[in-house]
Amino acid sequence: MPARNARWTRREVSPLELFFDLVFVLAIGQLAHHLLARLSWTGAAETLVALVAVCGVWAFTSFEATMLDVERGSTRATIVAVMALGLFMNAGISGAFEEHPWLFVVPMMLALAGPGAYAAATAPTPELRGHFTRVLGWLAASAPFWIVGAALRPESRIWLWAAAALIDLTGTWTAHPVPGRALRSARLPFDAEHMIERMRLFLIILLGETVLALGRVLTEHAPDAPSLLMVLGEFAALVCLWAIYFGRTEQQVVSHASATENPIRSVHAGLNAIYGVVAGLVAFAAGIELALAHGPGHPAGTGGVLLLGGPMLYLLAQAWYFRVETGTGWLPRAGGGIVLGAGAVAAYWLPAWAAVAVLVVILLALTAYLACGWTRASARS
Repeated sequence: MPARNARWTRREVSPLELFFDLVFVLAIGQLAHHLLARLSWTGAAETLVALVAVCGVWAFTSFEATMLDVERGSTRATIVAVMALGLFMNAGISGAFEEHPWLFVVPMMLALAGPGAYAAATAPTPELRGHFTRVLGWLAASAPFWIVGAALRPESRIWLWAAAALIDLTGTWTAHPVPGRALRSARLPFDAEHMIERMRLFLIILLGETVLALGRVLTEHAPDAPSLLMVLGEFAALVCLWAIYFGRTEQQVVSHASATENPIRSVHAGLNAIYGVVAGLVAFAAGIELALAHGPGHPAGTGGVLLLGGPMLYLLAQAWYFRVETGTGWLPRAGGGIVLGAGAVAAYWLPAWAAVAVLVVILLALTAYLACGWTRASARS
């Protein structure tokens, strides 16, 4: 048994953590709506900036709650506070790049800085307290860009906020180092199984929000046979996206996290992958709505690009994660993502129904290939 397991109590995911995750369902819908309302390169950049902020709050709070023990009263109070701040932040996405930036940026900064200061003071080891102190340094570096950007006119805001989001994303990706100091996470006690379960359940919630988006689109369009077939195809694609992760290869991730001497590194890779997964599902949800709005027989246009490009990002993020963590299962996902990317280019000119058909064929083929691999692996064992 690894030494870390003797020093750390395994915790089940609590109802409060699931409640916290539900606040971010609102964010996924808001991000997709923002992209649809501002369907341009600028709108895509704005959506990406907001997505980095939203994912950063979720990832930081979830990691901190796992590290500091969600059963502690002070940790639970922190989660509730971030929930309240997250509600305002996520509701503020729609006006963040227009006339109401403060409703988005102030809750976001408080949701990061407050828990960061709490973690820097109460983390269980000097190494982790030093890490959270460095996190606060990175937040201090991005804060002026968020604040000044909010004070500027909307047309100038994107540049400063993009710089702020890049600082925050770089800090997350590199685990917030400073010159001469970086997190040495090997052998540090951490309930990696708990955090992996958090990410797993969060992914289910994200997929569930995409199902809700599909249902909303279905109620807003005439129930003619071609449109119904398109919705059925998009639902089949969504089921494939679920199966591609929640098949037996997920067990490899859990087994690796249980055996590794660096569980924090394992979880850190998963948190980085979450950004790509969320971006993919936001694009997919927007593509669903656009493809049906154009009509089955009309060119899919940007809707077709998003319809295939979203699952492409989803698969490539997972491929990177499996490559880093287990070294297996990543190549089929990477190949599927590349094929979807090529299909996304072609989908711009294809009829909407054909773009959906291409998406379904690619994802069904990938799902079947992975399922055959799982069967062969089971037979060998």
